[in-house]
Amino acid sequence: MKEYYLETISLIERLHRLFLEVMKCELDNLKVDDINNVQALVLYNLGSEQISIGELTTRGCYLGSNVSYNLKKMVQHGYIDQVTSKHDKRSFMIKLSSRGTALCKKIDAALDRQIAALGNDELGKIKELTQTLKKLEMFWGNASIQRVRFGTNRRIR
Repeated sequence: MKEYYLETISLIERLHRLFLEVMKCELDNLKVDDINNVQALVLYNLGSEQISIGELTTRGCYLGSNVSYNLKKMVQHGYIDQVTSKHDKRSFMIKLSSRGTALCKKIDAALDRQIAALGNDELGKIKELTQTLKKLEMFWGNASIQRVRFGTNRRIR
C-alpha cells in the first residue's frame, strides 16, 4: 500500500506539470507569446472576481512559481488591472482586464474541448478521483494541524 500512497504523491505533481505543458500548447495554438502557461492558469483562476493577491494564491497550485512576479508581468502586458483596496491603501485588489477576460474565454473553450475529448466514462472516473483527492487533502491538512498542535512526536489518531 505504501507504494501506491507514494506513487499518488508523485503522480499529482507530474499531472500538474503535464497540464501546464498542455496549457503551453494551447497558448502556442492561440499565438499568445506574452504570457506563459503558469500566468494563464493564474488568470483563469482569477476569473471574473476582484480579489486580493493572497486569496488568489490559495485558489490554485502554481508549483515553483513566484505569483507576485507573474502578476507584475500580467499587469505590464495588460491582462490584469490592479486596484488599490478601499479598506487598506497599502494593499491591492486584482481583476481581469478586458484583454485578460478575452484570453480566459479562449482558455475556457480549450478546456471544454479537452473535457469533450475525454468522454463520459472518463469524466465519471475523474469525479470519483476528485472526491478521493479531496479526502487526501483533508487528511494531510488535519495531519499538519495535529503535528503543530501536539508536536511532531505524537501519533495522529
